Amino acid sequence: QHGTAIISAAAMLNAVELQGKKVSNIKVVVIGAGASAIACANHYIAVGVKKTNIVMVDSNGIVTKKRLDAGELNEFKATFAHDIKGGELADALVGADMMLGLSRGGLVSKEMVASMADKPIIFALANPIPEILPEEAAPHVTVMATGRSDYPNQINNVLCFPGLFKGALNCLATHINEEMEMAAAYAIAGCIAEDHLQPEYIIPSVFDAKVVENVSAAVIKAARETGVARVRGRNKFE
Repeated sequence: QHGTAIISAAAMLNAVELQGKKVSNIKVVVIGAGASAIACANHYIAVGVKKTNIVMVDSNGIVTKKRLDAGELNEFKATFAHDIKGGELADALVGADMMLGLSRGGLVSKEMVASMADKPIIFALANPIPEILPEEAAPHVTVMATGRSDYPNQINNVLCFPGLFKGALNCLATHINEEMEMAAAYAIAGCIAEDHLQPEYIIPSVFDAKVVENVSAAVIKAARETGVARVRGRNKFE
């Protein structure tokens, strides 16, 4: 789930750039509340999304403080329980700037997308059928991403792991910490030059040779800065 979170955070940074908004101001609706959804939400917070602006929706509706007090939420969902009005997925999406789907196919309708804020971002990552198909969401969205290879902007964790592991191994890191994961996310986002950024190109291809090297270098730097690298200088593997 951390791989998906890293790629999703990288994609979100570039998508918000195209959206013309600030990461710190966007409202994000996360559909699903499993391990991957929690990891993605935490990575969004790490890159600047306000925790209070993340609304999580599980199979029983919006995750709220009321449900927490009623003992309905586990410890992982609990951290995203806000003192807000409850409701269903359709209610949560009204006025949202971004939707992240990590649930099941067909949950989101065109009407729900139309109710979102101006220039919405949709990451519909359920496989093989996303929460809403790109062709259905197209009239309303600024950026659309899925987990599938037959659509643009595939959120695929294979994009981060070669570089992340190469960096961690080359500096003999004792472990992979959040700073290293965030460094990987920013490095992946930065692989696309600003003048090349477009709605159907917010994350680089898995075949882009510079991704591994950029991510590896960023991860090594973060590992050294946070004191988990056991090799401080360059070594023969870098």
